[in-house]
Amino acid sequence: MWQNNLAKTFFSLTILIVLEGCDSINDEGLLAQKSIIYCSEGSPESFNPQTVTSGVTIDATSNQLYNRLITFQSEDNSIAPSIAKSWHVTRDGKKLTFYLRKDVSFHSTKYFTPTRKLNADDVLFSFNRILDSNHEFHNVSGGKYPFFQSVEFSKLVEHLEKINDYTIRFTLKHADSSILANLATDFAVILSAEYAEQLTKLGIQQQIDILPIGTGPFKLKEYRAGSFIRYIAHQEYWQKNKTIEQLVFDITPSNTGRLTKLLAGECDVTAYPIAHQKIIEREDLILDAVTSFNIGYLGFNTQKPPFNNPLVRKAVALAINKKAIIDTIYFGKADIANSIIPKASWAYNEDEQAQLYSVSKAKELLALAGYSDGLTMDIWAMQEPRAYNPDALTMAKLIQADLKKINITVNIVSSFEWATFLKRLTLGEHQSVLLGWSADHPDPDNFFTPLLSCASAKAGNNRTFWCNQDFDKLIQSALQTTNVNLRKQYYAKALAIIADDVPVVPIAHSKRFQARSKQVSGKILNSFGGISFVGVRKN
Repeated sequence: MWQNNLAKTFFSLTILIVLEGCDSINDEGLLAQKSIIYCSEGSPESFNPQTVTSGVTIDATSNQLYNRLITFQSEDNSIAPSIAKSWHVTRDGKKLTFYLRKDVSFHSTKYFTPTRKLNADDVLFSFNRILDSNHEFHNVSGGKYPFFQSVEFSKLVEHLEKINDYTIRFTLKHADSSILANLATDFAVILSAEYAEQLTKLGIQQQIDILPIGTGPFKLKEYRAGSFIRYIAHQEYWQKNKTIEQLVFDITPSNTGRLTKLLAGECDVTAYPIAHQKIIEREDLILDAVTSFNIGYLGFNTQKPPFNNPLVRKAVALAINKKAIIDTIYFGKADIANSIIPKASWAYNEDEQAQLYSVSKAKELLALAGYSDGLTMDIWAMQEPRAYNPDALTMAKLIQADLKKINITVNIVSSFEWATFLKRLTLGEHQSVLLGWSADHPDPDNFFTPLLSCASAKAGNNRTFWCNQDFDKLIQSALQTTNVNLRKQYYAKALAIIADDVPVVPIAHSKRFQARSKQVSGKILNSFGGISFVGVRKN
């Protein structure tokens, strides 16, 4: 029922924003002089990144609308202050105290006018909503906080305490070496408690995730689902580094459509560009690339036949020609993945053996599993390009041809738009899926826990629904020590379990590309997490 009500409210509120979007700025002038148009590949599922993990939503919201207590330095990925100017961790690692800035303003919009600056009450609200299942706002958008549920945040945090208006303390049940990294992710955004109070009085709590209020460099002005998002500059932004007046996300799912708009000058920046050589040859364009912390994979729903049988999973893995996929889909701009961990991570195991490509061995395992006459299976392939998989449909066709050699007939399912695709995956409707993961922070736990832990399977973020208690114990042990060498040993054993049980077939670690006009300067892409237009200029 809540979903139907949410959809109706979303429609009415969307219209409201559209009507309000034309009253105070000269759109034509800003588009030409003081704005940037970003050609995005899809519509966000929500305007609150606490509630989803998809890259489309994170790119559109997290760094544009919100801030976190702490963040990552772009130069060396170290933890840096954000709306918390400093913090202290006790020697036993169980208490984290954050000291907040006193000059952080929330957005003032047509639908909300703040009466105070950000304080500890906002931090309490933002995290208690996630942690407390009885919190008034916990179930407002379905009660799903997939990142936090996958890392078992509620089992880690014993309680939050307001020391004073600008000091807040997290008390943990046990030390966790990834806690600061998790609090710096794109999902750990701070919301307005005052806005929540207003919505409660009006009886429209669901608006908090639809009409967003944050402290970030931009605020929402107008949204038309499937068409565009219009942000305008937050004039009272605490970092004082406003460089553009307007940011427009032009939602263009088609690869060709985004390229056409870029070449015609209708977009200043575009996501996941194709025709790299054509862009490089243009004197007015720049092709940017970063080596991403990511993994593209084929995941098996281990709760559904035939993939509840590890022999079948191993047979499929042996039959996939990864090199052909790298050459065809990534044009050689990716590394063949031997595990879910990329080579850039300190947890990468140099002793990890490259996966064999052997049609004959695949046939042997399939026969041993009782499928000597072959079988029929589905592969779900997303329509939207991602850094970890720029063309899932073509990849599915290549795998389809590979598996035909071992008498497996593959049906390709590629008819769902992004939000529906993810929802059905969460419900476990698929047999197998071509998907991936772009890390939210550099700690290796961000690959292990969200992708394959038992907690993540319950939260729906682990699309394989694989739950291995030995694996879980290893990754928990790795979190309970700050000794990197010891953590690396735990992770090596965890990788060995994955390699033996094959819940996923790791395929590629790729670069992320972006194309932009030479008029646009500043860093937009990061090696992990979403994009950011903070400090970006248009000359």
